[in-house]
Amino acid sequence: MRLLDRLSASLAPAADDDQMVAAAPAQRVRSILRRFWPFARPYRKRWLAGLALAAALPAIEAVEIWLFKSVVDDVLVPADLAALWPLAAAMASLALVGALLSFGDEYIATWVGERFTLSVRAKVFDHLQRLEPDALDKRRHGDVLSRLSGDLHAIETLLLSALAEAVQAAARLIFFVGALFLLSWKLALASLVVIPPLWLAARAFGRLARRAARERRRRSGTVGAVLEEALANTALVQTANAQGREQARLKREAEGASEAELAGMRVAGLFAPVIDMIELAGAILILALGTWALSSGDLTLGGLLAFLAYLSQLYRPLRDLTRLYTSVFEATAGAERVMELLDTQPRVVERPHARELTRATGRLELRGVHFSYDRQALAGASLVVPPGRFVALTGASGAGKSTVAKLAVRFLDPDVGTVHLDGHDVRDLTLASLRRNVALLLQDAPVIDGTIADNVAYGRPDASAEDVRRALAVTGLDLDPATPVGQKGRALSGGQRRRVAMARALLQDAPVLILDEPTAGLDAEAAQALVAPLRAIARDRATLLITHDPVLAQAADEVVVLDGGRVR
Repeated sequence: MRLLDRLSASLAPAADDDQMVAAAPAQRVRSILRRFWPFARPYRKRWLAGLALAAALPAIEAVEIWLFKSVVDDVLVPADLAALWPLAAAMASLALVGALLSFGDEYIATWVGERFTLSVRAKVFDHLQRLEPDALDKRRHGDVLSRLSGDLHAIETLLLSALAEAVQAAARLIFFVGALFLLSWKLALASLVVIPPLWLAARAFGRLARRAARERRRRSGTVGAVLEEALANTALVQTANAQGREQARLKREAEGASEAELAGMRVAGLFAPVIDMIELAGAILILALGTWALSSGDLTLGGLLAFLAYLSQLYRPLRDLTRLYTSVFEATAGAERVMELLDTQPRVVERPHARELTRATGRLELRGVHFSYDRQALAGASLVVPPGRFVALTGASGAGKSTVAKLAVRFLDPDVGTVHLDGHDVRDLTLASLRRNVALLLQDAPVIDGTIADNVAYGRPDASAEDVRRALAVTGLDLDPATPVGQKGRALSGGQRRRVAMARALLQDAPVLILDEPTAGLDAEAAQALVAPLRAIARDRATLLITHDPVLAQAADEVVVLDGGRVR
């Protein structure tokens, strides 16, 4: 017990663990199975066929061992070579059938497992895409990617592979125990004495295995988070001479992950010899009793050798089941992390009978809107942007300007008050039709890794090459549409990236256009160069320009000041 207590203590998080990634809430295995079984239901016929093949394999093995008994008793002991050939033909036939069954079992298991994993990954990815951007930004992206990869495979292990292994182990127990009783019921009863201590050992180590598995899965997320953050911000790391700090951070988290792995290995490493000792004790008992049975004539030599072969194969499923008992906890830990993602509810949801808005005239209105994060951002803000009007919204940093943009496209919903498009509360509209009618040019002008044309047509994939060229011409970008933009647009300058984003907004042709700090981070000359393109894309539509730049605000028809969460 003291040894188990020391192992338990070694599984606790280190004192300096800053919990970059928190542990997911614990779940019962039954809850996990109930949650993810619907993803496997479409493949249940193939899966059941695979289970049948898996259960048939032990039967082939049992018959092969029985044929071995016949070889000893009918060929070797009497030295009768003629009796060998029919037995050899039977053994060869069984080997061929076993190979075919094994191939079918492996192929079906892989086919079902891959499609199940794909279905779950698609569901989780779709769920993440429905969360508001702020909810995703609060998570470590490296940890999210870890959950979409390794943790998803853990669910497949728990729901499909583990059950297939359990079925095969149970079938092996049934066939081999039956064969043992056919050979000698007395020895068979004696061989079963190892089952209770094996089960008790599995239970004793199961709790530790579960804790170790949870800590390993959490730590894998922290390492992924550090790598993703450092590699995504290479320029910042290098300009701040922070390579050493990032290396130290990675080393700290990697050492934590390594210690979690070692703690798990200590549990498994102690569990294996305990099982070996129990099996050895059972084997020695059977050898002693079998020798006595052989001397008394209760068993033939072939019978004793076959009994020992069955016994060795019997211990294999017992070992498999005890190992499976602990591996289930490993899979459960991964499933808990995926369920935690799926249980994160979006703050913005589409109402059951939301209306599909075809083409808005373009009147955007805020009516007495209040909204708070951990502090109040808007306090009774009211604002109207009429069709064809270019309105600039200015104010100090933190005044709530970007919050207005998020409310307009329903990245957020007001705490109090309403946002309207053409007189409709935006919460009564479908999200797709709202965002089709309200285009948002984000402050950092994000682009995907592809060509300029790919990015311009991102919101309208059916756009022609000529449509893309016309949109780029309006923004004044003189680069070839086939030009690669690089990862995160690093092959383009800040001004070029914003012109690409403007062309994308223009091609979307939404009746309402929101420009969130379109010149942020640009020098005065580059910002001034964007005034004409901004006027061009704002023509004939309701445009809300969010900016703190007074020069850029002069391009608008009307300037509105946001101060203290209210329009002044």
